[in-house]
Amino acid sequence: MEALSDIVGLLSDFVWGPWMLVLLVGTGLFLTIRLRLMQFSTLPYALQLAFSPARQDRLSTGDISHFQALMTALAATIGTGNIVGVATAVVIGGPGAVFWMWVTALVGMATKYSEAVLAVKYRVIDEKGEMAGGPMYYIERGLGWKWLAVLFALFGTVASFGIGNLVQVNSVAGAVYDTFGVPNWATGIVLAILTALVVLGGIKSIGRVAGMLVPLMAVFYILAGLYILITHVNLLPQALGLIFSEAFSKEAGFGALLGTTIRYGVARGVFSNEAGLGSAPIAAAAAKTDHPCRQALVSMSGTFLDTIVVCSITGISLVMAGLYSSIDQAQAAALTSRSFEYFLPGFGSLIVTVGLILFAYSTVLGWSYYGEKCFYYLVGYKGLLPYRLIFSITVFFGAVWQLSLVWNIADVFNGAMAIPNLIALLALSGVVVAETKEFMKIREREKL
Repeated sequence: MEALSDIVGLLSDFVWGPWMLVLLVGTGLFLTIRLRLMQFSTLPYALQLAFSPARQDRLSTGDISHFQALMTALAATIGTGNIVGVATAVVIGGPGAVFWMWVTALVGMATKYSEAVLAVKYRVIDEKGEMAGGPMYYIERGLGWKWLAVLFALFGTVASFGIGNLVQVNSVAGAVYDTFGVPNWATGIVLAILTALVVLGGIKSIGRVAGMLVPLMAVFYILAGLYILITHVNLLPQALGLIFSEAFSKEAGFGALLGTTIRYGVARGVFSNEAGLGSAPIAAAAAKTDHPCRQALVSMSGTFLDTIVVCSITGISLVMAGLYSSIDQAQAAALTSRSFEYFLPGFGSLIVTVGLILFAYSTVLGWSYYGEKCFYYLVGYKGLLPYRLIFSITVFFGAVWQLSLVWNIADVFNGAMAIPNLIALLALSGVVVAETKEFMKIREREKL
């Protein structure tokens, strides 16, 4: 088993090596250029659409609202990556890694936008009358490459049990045990029941719960982080100075920068916001919308909220506390908890624990939908109930298993999802540009 773990670990390092990070960021940069930096000029309208749904949202075809689609996607993306992932990036890559997370998010907004445009354009109505879409559909219907679509769906199904279930639940069980002393098996039973109650109801049930849970958890964590930043504002200039200076540190040398600061900043940024992996467009395809670009703008805002807002609060707080230099890689997961406790003695670690529980549980719900849509693509409607039941039962095992091997397997399949998706995004970028030009004309008429 140890030898197998070592082999899978090496495979994970290869899949998430520099070539993958260059491909992910490069695709985002390519799409940013083709779309003429539209993510920056349209962000205010995108946020307005997300939180104040337009009339078209209620009158259009789809299963859930713009807001619920965004919250379902954010439920899956705002997770352990925002707390543990950022801490790991800062410990290994230093404060400069936060800057590269920002860069990844800014170009990733164009990627997320393009994914959603294609997801809505090529979505279909399944045999239950629900929307089904995502990379497997735009690969098959847009490119005509059924074999590549099947590969994506297979990778997505497996990844949903790993990164979207087992590792998230394991993080929750560990945090609950460390803070409250609750046995892992008890946490596993409770989470399995709560998961089943939601996912057995399908996307509308997931959308409703995500619509309530995600804003609650995000506001809770953001307010705590903002309180730290505001009450210790004297430390903010120095922290920001470190982030920017170490992002381009001459002392480190380019090789060290590329191997640690840039690599881990980009890798954790992608792990957090999932731009390019092909997961979020599955939720976007279910949205009620009158035009692919309208929902795409909402999806794009998710990357901004996830990384530029939530991850920034974590990253800046960690740099302000300055504890990262005294913690080794093995303790990186505890860095956020210790940093919040440093600023908020007595309840800082409790805030992080509660945030981690809510973040990770919401990720389980979001990924259950991603996985079932991938599995549906492979086997049809008959596979949905078995998938939902097995997914819910797996939650229990996530709480009690040792998951070093599962982490690596999950990383491999999560990365494998990105390859077919990025190929499709590059090949279908002309479709995205054409849809965007058409939508901009509609927007001009709406303003009149």
